[in-house]
Amino acid sequence: MNELVVVADEVRTALDEGSPVVALETTLVAHGFPAPEGVEVALESDAAVRATGAVPATIGVLDGRIRVGLDAAELARFTSDARKAGPRDLAACAVQGAVGATTVGGALAVAALVGIRFLGTGGIGGVHRGFPIPPDVSADIPALARTPALVVSSGAKSLLDVSATMELLETLGVPVLGFRTDTLPLFYSASGGPPVPQRVEDATEAGQVAAAHWRLGGAGVLLANPPPESLEAEALIEKALTQARREGVSGQAVTPFVLAFLHERSGGRTREVNRKLIVANARLAGEVAVAFAEL
Repeated sequence: MNELVVVADEVRTALDEGSPVVALETTLVAHGFPAPEGVEVALESDAAVRATGAVPATIGVLDGRIRVGLDAAELARFTSDARKAGPRDLAACAVQGAVGATTVGGALAVAALVGIRFLGTGGIGGVHRGFPIPPDVSADIPALARTPALVVSSGAKSLLDVSATMELLETLGVPVLGFRTDTLPLFYSASGGPPVPQRVEDATEAGQVAAAHWRLGGAGVLLANPPPESLEAEALIEKALTQARREGVSGQAVTPFVLAFLHERSGGRTREVNRKLIVANARLAGEVAVAFAEL
């Protein structure tokens, strides 16, 4: 194993035995929720994965090492001061001894190194609104396009250009499966997104499609899971993005700014929906990982 990567004993044993393992990212801990709620959500996700019979492997950078499998005390170190760690940032975070909170793309990069094929998250990054000005496309997309892993999310992050993100996924050959839905969820909202090209009805079918895709030489698969509680938030999102532009917020700072704005203006409803969908997606990722292991 690469000396920069430390795999927790439980995760290593599961991988060696061919048992189901689900990767989880840490950006949501550091930047998705205020302390200590981020840690609480991470632990709920951990428990949801375990309830399916799979082993959770939360990924982050601590003390000069990329760690796969984190406990509660380690998760508490991912504060709002942590760096966002996409694929490009992992090496620098490790060498410089920084706390690196992995994005979906960063977690996928590490998952590929250790052999984890399933990841649960809230929403993936994608093409930002207004593209090509700014010319902003999340590193989650190319990471998904090159990594043989299935990611469960409630569509793309709410502040993105969802239709453009779907087009880019098609261009890169990433299958998008709707889990008991014919349209891509809009993160907070279960409906209203563009049509998905394929629909699956259960975890076993999702695992079968992923297995066939990988046998054919494919890489990433996106499984779109509607949020368990739906909330129409588009008008608030537009206001949040307008305010971000007014205040000169850009790049990686946009997402936490928008999330905080939505929480304040919705009276906390967006944060509650976000919390529930993250845990639901972790659970579904566990179910698919277990079904895949039984194929």
